[in-house]
Amino acid sequence: MSKKYLIITGAAGFVGEYLSENLIKENFGLILIDKNRKKLIKLHNKIIKINKLSPIHIFDKDITNENNLKKILNFIKKKKIFLYSLINNAAIDAKPKKDKINNKYLTKNEWDTQIAVGLTGSYLMIKYFGEHMYYQKNGKIINIGSDLSVISPNQEIYKKSYKNFYKPASYSAIKHGLLGLTKYFSTLYAENGITCNMISPGPILNDQSKNLVKNLKKVTPMRRLANRSDLVGIIKFLLSGNCGFITGQNILIDGGRTII
Repeated sequence: MSKKYLIITGAAGFVGEYLSENLIKENFGLILIDKNRKKLIKLHNKIIKINKLSPIHIFDKDITNENNLKKILNFIKKKKIFLYSLINNAAIDAKPKKDKINNKYLTKNEWDTQIAVGLTGSYLMIKYFGEHMYYQKNGKIINIGSDLSVISPNQEIYKKSYKNFYKPASYSAIKHGLLGLTKYFSTLYAENGITCNMISPGPILNDQSKNLVKNLKKVTPMRRLANRSDLVGIIKFLLSGNCGFITGQNILIDGGRTII
């Protein structure tokens, strides 16, 4: 069988780079997409040393632009690449910070930009590359969600650590919407054996303030935040041949936070 390739969007981000570094070890070919060309090149140079035998292709493209996606799809067809999986990871996540003004509401431009990347971009990726896998009758779609796909953000926790910061409504809308896309395409593509699932981690440890981490731990039964490594095992499982009958699921990786 031909080399199996994965597409990862938001590849140069905090989660995307970690997934890229670990999945290259599984001998997948990688197609990495991110708007940040500098970070993307740096990531490429790093992971090519991890596994020199697995090919890596990078595209510094905006996934909200359909012409960009058509060009990448044409590249895949021209090179006769066997596209095995799409991992939708691109998102704009508002990082907590202290603000002088109340930022409870996003501007329309902020809202439109965040929805475009996190939700519309994911939809377009599935439209082109999910459809490609549908016609080849083989493939797996994995959407990266959040515990905020099933619960609302606890704004009181953020207030205790960051003055005037609110987790924006766009993030909840995107992750709930992404779950809707997951269920929709899981049934639409099921007849050709394509699986479509979502993994939803709780807050991931990433240089947050000590006070925020402390308060998040209090509402998490396992008394810690998620690590990027917590995502890799379940993704490897979903990429394996052992879960061909699992589709349309939202797998929570949250230390029990959403069950209480």
